[in-house]
Amino acid sequence: MTKEFYTERDIEDMVQRGERRLMINDDIILTDLAYEKAKRLGVELLQANDTPPSAPTRPYINKTSPKPTAPKLQTSSKIEAIRANVKSAVRTRLGSQVSDELLDRIIDRVAAELGIK
Repeated sequence: MTKEFYTERDIEDMVQRGERRLMINDDIILTDLAYEKAKRLGVELLQANDTPPSAPTRPYINKTSPKPTAPKLQTSSKIEAIRANVKSAVRTRLGSQVSDELLDRIIDRVAAELGIK
């Protein structure tokens, strides 16, 4: 099937004709400027799913996917070993640009998501 491309000018023309909705699917492509113009002019972009055009898929945010389970053996020492390894790697790469407090919060959040406590 042929792809249909919409530019910023196409969106402007659409609004001048009084059209305020555009159905988006795999065969409809909006340029970045067209997408921004549609948002500015209040054009409603409708689609079958709720992912905006050209938005990255971020499965790590998806709360419906099953969480991996980690073995429960010695998790406190396991998390401390992970914490030390992550901090060492971050320090090697970034120096002191990231605080220990921030690293601890990030590590705790990831560990909780993975079921490691």
